[in-house]
Amino acid sequence: MSNSDIFIGEIIGTAVLILLGGGVVAAVVLKRSKAQNAGWLAITFGWGFAVMIAVYMTGTLSGAHLNPAVTVGIAIKDSDWSNVPVYIAGQMVGAMLGAALVWIAYYGQFRAHLTDPEIISAPPHEEGLVSEEAAPKAGPVLGVFSTGPEVRVAWQNLATEIIGTTVLVLAVLTQGLNNSGDGLGVIGGLIVALTVVGIGLSLGGPTGYAINPARDLGPRIVHALLPLPNKGGSDWGYAWIPVVGPLVGGALAAGIYNLAFA
Repeated sequence: MSNSDIFIGEIIGTAVLILLGGGVVAAVVLKRSKAQNAGWLAITFGWGFAVMIAVYMTGTLSGAHLNPAVTVGIAIKDSDWSNVPVYIAGQMVGAMLGAALVWIAYYGQFRAHLTDPEIISAPPHEEGLVSEEAAPKAGPVLGVFSTGPEVRVAWQNLATEIIGTTVLVLAVLTQGLNNSGDGLGVIGGLIVALTVVGIGLSLGGPTGYAINPARDLGPRIVHALLPLPNKGGSDWGYAWIPVVGPLVGGALAAGIYNLAFA
C-alpha cells in the first residue's frame, strides 16, 4: 500500500473511531441527550462497535491500525519502521477531525450542558495521593474528548494504561492481522473490537482506558481549542500518561509476541 493510501485510510478510520467512540460518551454524559445516563455498558460497547466499523471501513486501504500503539507494535514485530510516521500523522489528524465532528453533532447538547459552569474539583486528600491544588478533577465535558483517572496516582494510572494496551496489541498481533501481516483482517477486526469491549469492562474503571495515544491527545487538543464556555481545563498535567502508557504497552506486547509466538 502507498503512503497516500495509508495516510488517507488512517485519517478516515481514526476519525470514524473517535466520532462514534466520543459520540457515545457525549450521548451518555451530556444534558438533553436521549441516551443520558445510559451507563458504562453503553460506553464500552459503543467504543467496541466504533473500532469494528472503523476497521472494516478502512482495513483494505491502510490496514486500519488507527492507534500509534498498534503501529509501534507491528513495527517492532516486523523490524520495519518505514511507514510509522505516515501512520501516526494520519491517526492524529483523524483523531482531531473526529473530535471536531462530535462537537458538531452534539453542539446543542454541549450548549445545554455548559449553561452552568463545569464542576472542577479535586478529590479529598488521601494519604499517598497528590494534593487538591495539584490534582483538579476534570468535569464530564473533557471526558467526551479524552480520558482521566478516577484516583490520581501516576504510577498506577500509567501501569493501567500499559496493561490494557499490552492486552490490546497482543490480541492484534496474535489474532487480528491480515494475511500480509501489515494490518487488521476481517475476522481480526471483530476479535479486536471485542477485545476493546473486554478491556473497557475489566480495566476501564481506573483511567477510562485510552489505550491509544492519538485517541486521547488529538481530542484533548481539540477540547483546548474549541470555543466552549465553562468547559473546564484540558488537564495537561495528566496528558502524558495516555500517550506514554499505550506506547510502552504496544512495545511490550511486541516483545512478548517475538519471544513467545514468533
